[in-house]
Amino acid sequence: MSPSARQPGAKPVQLDDVSKAIIEQLQGDGRRSYAEIGKAVGLSEAAVRQRVQKLTDSGVMQVVAVTDPMQLGFYRQAMIGVRVAGDTTVVAERLGRIPAVDYVVLTAGSFDILAEVVCENDDDLIDLLNKQIRAIEGVQSTETFVYLRLHKQFYNWGTR
Repeated sequence: MSPSARQPGAKPVQLDDVSKAIIEQLQGDGRRSYAEIGKAVGLSEAAVRQRVQKLTDSGVMQVVAVTDPMQLGFYRQAMIGVRVAGDTTVVAERLGRIPAVDYVVLTAGSFDILAEVVCENDDDLIDLLNKQIRAIEGVQSTETFVYLRLHKQFYNWGTR
């Protein structure tokens, strides 16, 4: 979903029941064919293809492959809590440009920003923290929460 679609005050996209059903079908299995989805929701394959294109073009959804980083040689994942002096959006933008950072969110509470990182090992995490994240102007402090084991990661929370 595009960042602009998440802005406070932005009008939420209204989805009809068929579009919701298509999204839920893809959340269950992103490889499901348009023909299979069409049978489940009562549309033709072409109509499903068109709706999926519209949903992805509008930023309502993405269809992506989710990998297990550890099986690909990335043995260290962590969530970094960042405290910022100054404009949090500028720091978030800079964090988002770092390849090892896969998730950035502005927060309220003890941290101004949370950033999830995926690294090959602890040495790469140390370098990332010291040479890239803490080097960003405005980063006041960080706290690292190292992941020991991925317990749950699902994206099938549905639609409203």
